[in-house]
Amino acid sequence: MRHGKKINHLGRTAPHRKAMLSNMACSLIEHKRINTTVAKAKALRTYVEPLLTKAKEDTTHNRRTVFSYLKSKEAVTELFRTVAPKIAERNGGYTRIIKTGFRLGDSADTAMIELVDFNELYNPKAEEKKTTRRSRKPATKKEETAPVAETKVEETPAADSKEEKTEE
Repeated sequence: MRHGKKINHLGRTAPHRKAMLSNMACSLIEHKRINTTVAKAKALRTYVEPLLTKAKEDTTHNRRTVFSYLKSKEAVTELFRTVAPKIAERNGGYTRIIKTGFRLGDSADTAMIELVDFNELYNPKAEEKKTTRRSRKPATKKEETAPVAETKVEETPAADSKEEKTEE
């Protein structure tokens, strides 16, 4: 029985699991979203969220601590330069796991794990987009002018028919 055992070992030895989670965390930070199995996504969430919390304060000690987990200079730079400023005001919950169905080869339950603040579809700051939709008032004025143009078009064929009769 595995009562009280909170770590999912993912069927791997400790060094293999550590290397795999480090590589997945680097990919998540660089690409902002990755596709994997649900079990790996849940394990990755517990691995990467403390690193994101450390990245909110840019100190040499935090950079070295994060580098000891990630082992990638590019990922650490990306984390502290682009990711950390976006998540600075968030208190936690930096990642989102979305289940995407089953894998064809072995029917494994797959998911997409992504950084919450880098998704434009689920962005909570949707008020900015509403301003573009408020431009309907000028559109109503155009609709009012459109029937006037239609009446002018109706008058023109009548005038043409009178001219044709005079020519005959």
